[in-house]
Amino acid sequence: MITWIERLSTWTIPALIAFIPLYAAFRKVQVYETFIDGAKDGFGTAISIIPHLVGMMTAIAMFRASGALDALVGFVQPLLERVGVPGEVLPLALLRPITGAGSLAFVTDLIKSEGPDSFVARVAATIQGSTDTTLYVLTVYFGAVGIRNVRYALKVGLFSDVVGFFAAVAACWLLFGG
Repeated sequence: MITWIERLSTWTIPALIAFIPLYAAFRKVQVYETFIDGAKDGFGTAISIIPHLVGMMTAIAMFRASGALDALVGFVQPLLERVGVPGEVLPLALLRPITGAGSLAFVTDLIKSEGPDSFVARVAATIQGSTDTTLYVLTVYFGAVGIRNVRYALKVGLFSDVVGFFAAVAACWLLFGG
């Protein structure tokens, strides 16, 4: 039997897709022309962020290839395992603020190796949803609009990632009991 929430969730996206252009037409907004203008602006933005993306991807590749990621994880792992953080998810704590695609690939590999219902996989998936790609956001989006002084945003973003990481681990311990 389908519940009302399942029906609601099934129809929410199609209803929004239909509602937005209808509402715009009702407000006498030229929907197609507005879309084309936005697409033109988006293309220019995409071109302007390419150098920032290349720089970030190069830095990530160098960080991983140099062995610095493995060295850092090896140093921190014994300390965090004492407080209940599974050692397998530590690379995710370092990768997630840098790259969404790289961290998602790491979580996918972790789920394949540990199993989807394992505690480690649940922690990894929760961390993936509880943290953000802070350095990517700062590099790409702040670079696209020309903001150069990002020190406060960097501090707050990385602090939020640390809090999200430990909150995800704590929530998994409470919900799934390791």
